[in-house]
Amino acid sequence: MAAKHAPLSPLASESGPASPASPLSASSAGKRSTSSRFVVAAIDFGTTYSGYAFSFTRDPDSIHVMRRWEGGDPGVNNQKLPTSVLMDPSGKFLSFGYSARDDYHDLDPADAKKYLYFEKFKMSLHSSEELHKGVELTAANGKKVLALRVFACALHFFKEHCLQELSDQSSTTILNSDIRWVITVPAIWKQPAKQFMRQAAYEAGLASPQQPDQLLIALEPEAASIYCQKLKQRELVQEEASEDVASLAADFSKESANPTRYIVVDCGGGTVDVTVHEMEKGERLKELHKASGGAWGSIGVDREFENLLSSIFSDEFIENFKMSKPAGWVDMMIAFEAKKRTANPKKTSPLNISLPFAFIEHYSRIKGQSVEYAIKKFASKDIKWSSQGMLRLAPAAMQQLFVPVVTDIVQHVQGLLDKEDCVGVKYLFLVGGFAESLVLQAEIRSAFSERVRVIIPQDTSLAILRGAVLFGLNPTVVRVRRSALTYGVGVLNEYDPAVHPSNKLVEKGGLQWCTDVFDTFVTVDQPVALGDVVTRSYTPAKADQVSTVISIFSCEGRAAQFTTDRSVRRCGELHLEMPDTTGGQQRELQTSMMFGDTEIKVMAVDLTSGKKAHATIDFLNK
Repeated sequence: MAAKHAPLSPLASESGPASPASPLSASSAGKRSTSSRFVVAAIDFGTTYSGYAFSFTRDPDSIHVMRRWEGGDPGVNNQKLPTSVLMDPSGKFLSFGYSARDDYHDLDPADAKKYLYFEKFKMSLHSSEELHKGVELTAANGKKVLALRVFACALHFFKEHCLQELSDQSSTTILNSDIRWVITVPAIWKQPAKQFMRQAAYEAGLASPQQPDQLLIALEPEAASIYCQKLKQRELVQEEASEDVASLAADFSKESANPTRYIVVDCGGGTVDVTVHEMEKGERLKELHKASGGAWGSIGVDREFENLLSSIFSDEFIENFKMSKPAGWVDMMIAFEAKKRTANPKKTSPLNISLPFAFIEHYSRIKGQSVEYAIKKFASKDIKWSSQGMLRLAPAAMQQLFVPVVTDIVQHVQGLLDKEDCVGVKYLFLVGGFAESLVLQAEIRSAFSERVRVIIPQDTSLAILRGAVLFGLNPTVVRVRRSALTYGVGVLNEYDPAVHPSNKLVEKGGLQWCTDVFDTFVTVDQPVALGDVVTRSYTPAKADQVSTVISIFSCEGRAAQFTTDRSVRRCGELHLEMPDTTGGQQRELQTSMMFGDTEIKVMAVDLTSGKKAHATIDFLNK
């Protein structure tokens, strides 16, 4: 028997709880509107490096990646910039990328303590448990600035640079209104982080709440997957055997009769994102398992290096140096980054890392002893001090810094390949900036080459960027996704003493109801097709009511009984507006929520008047 519902204050629900196994109803609500914009521009906003690319819709096969960045580091692809922002002491934006880093480095040490320098700040969105618009970032000097402003400044920089580049290459001035923007985010990010990036893009002027379709949020491993479908032989690393290349071309051709299953391991600076796809006929993609991963990016290697420094020179000194000599700390990590990128499991010679004079002088002043003495006292055969003022790491010591994150990546991928959903996976694509590491490449090949064909594209760090442009050109390419969580709302059901606990009993209108019942919209890992919707109908509890807010709840398990269960958390709000009150309490508002896109979306219709009602979801104000 269908569940009977009492009024949901301040709305009443007219639907019963959704069955976790039941399919979502199809609706035209989820269809994309055709964009009249003739340029697609994608921003790959990375933890360590960022860049942009664009394509004109009249020539979709030609993707232009920005190449003219000034500056650069040894061994680093110059088509991206460090994700670094410099502001003056008042918070005014000054520069981004190499310019920000160089400007900060060139400041007088006394002035550097006043300026606001941010780097590798993207991970704050992943690590923040309660993300909201007021979240702050800590600059290198310890001062705090609204995270939304820092992200908006970075996106505005790319917007202005891209507009200038497009206008330089065209015979006419390109306006922002001519562009459909795409911003990449990790697939493992929750909805609040995705909404945060959208809000930052609005503040940067890329799009607006009135024109939300001008901006698409692309999931990083999905973008890489779209790009990997179209790989050609010249775009693969030289280790690939000729039979692998031939097989790859056949399996990913439009004429291929059989679906091809593959896994994409996107290793970035902050996170590692893994997605499992099946390419269907017509080059449409179907997700076989919900996106997964963790904070196992290349900054984990940086973290191990910092731990090593703390072991040698003490935690207290390292923290003191970071705060009192912030520019010197940045210099040292730049030097380490260059050596980290040259780490090779086949290499036998040691790696020399330059320690800044500021570090050497500061240690001597604070500790009353030399850096050389501290390293000798540490007594490691793999870590020495060179007479040229270098910290000398033996290959074993450098590779040891990679062990924690590489172990996590390998174990996670092994676990995925063992799942029933992933049976028949034939290829593993290794992409992302961290995928350029020869240490990581060797470990992935060693762990999986006997099980799947490991494919590493050339320019792995650009795979996501190029794929994001392709996604912007065809946003419907991913036909089926998997829900990351179980979502629902709280409702009142008819009280059944044999089923419901007594502490959930409430009385309304002379009837007994069970409160806080979890009404499931979609369950974790449930396949959801693009355009599918979950529909609920609500009626006002008050005759003159013109708006309401309904709490949205989520959990990581497949089922929950009540919204108060320990595993359930309030994750967002559904805002509904219905200004026409002529129908009184008999008005009915039909709400459709779409879970098959990269972001959860909603639309509503006032069935009494037939008019579209204003409906939004807010995951940042919960």
